[in-house]
Amino acid sequence: MLENPRSPRVRAVAKLSKRSARHETGLFLLEGPQAAREALRFRPDTLVELFATPTAMDKHQDVRDAARDAGIEVVFTSESVLDAMADTVTPQGIVAVARQSPTSVREVFAASPRLVAICEEVRDPGNLGTIIRAADAAGADAVVLTGRTVDPYNPKVVRATTGSLFHLPIAVGVDLSAAIEKAHTAGIRVIAADVGGEDFLDSRHLLAEPTAWLFGNEARGLDDDTLGQVDLALRLPIYGSAESLNLATAASVCLYETAFAQRAGDAS
Repeated sequence: MLENPRSPRVRAVAKLSKRSARHETGLFLLEGPQAAREALRFRPDTLVELFATPTAMDKHQDVRDAARDAGIEVVFTSESVLDAMADTVTPQGIVAVARQSPTSVREVFAASPRLVAICEEVRDPGNLGTIIRAADAAGADAVVLTGRTVDPYNPKVVRATTGSLFHLPIAVGVDLSAAIEKAHTAGIRVIAADVGGEDFLDSRHLLAEPTAWLFGNEARGLDDDTLGQVDLALRLPIYGSAESLNLATAASVCLYETAFAQRAGDAS
């Protein structure tokens, strides 16, 4: 059992909360039973280490069994060691280390996707994690992140995805113009979500076709040069008195509306 919170092994895990350590090692941090559960179910090949307190393993026996089935040893630790490793105040007794496994933007669009989310300079980790989770829930084929978007392996992003990080391809560090060009080459319409765009309802019928949604920075949105590269810019109507919608909320609506339209088209 690991009992020394200051040991080199514990410190190496704790450092993964920093981007520099993640970049240097190609690893990232998972916290809690849900993240471990999803990694073990969908991408056990990416797991490098799994740490847990005996109490947590007794409580989450499905995680213990899945680790055993995947041939991954559970390293037992004290509560103080788990606290030292984790980025959160309450890691729920389980911490894991996994390999980053991004896909390439070329592979994303070579697979003939019908629904893709592209994020340009999304800076808030909670927003990005929620967008990834919403894209997964809506059945999107992939998420593409430009180089100016927050690191998807940031612990806050990982927690906000609640495991969706392991469910669909994610391309990182992509040049936005290149992503738009590849989408067009693949026959996909690129639609920007923008407050200055046309009314969403007027173009709703277009969403049944292959679509890549482009979401911009929380404060600045998308610049004119970027808007000049897309096929269409749409804004969600505000019926109440709210000043605007949170980015992740707006993205969820756009992705689900597209999923509804595409599935309705398939059924007809």
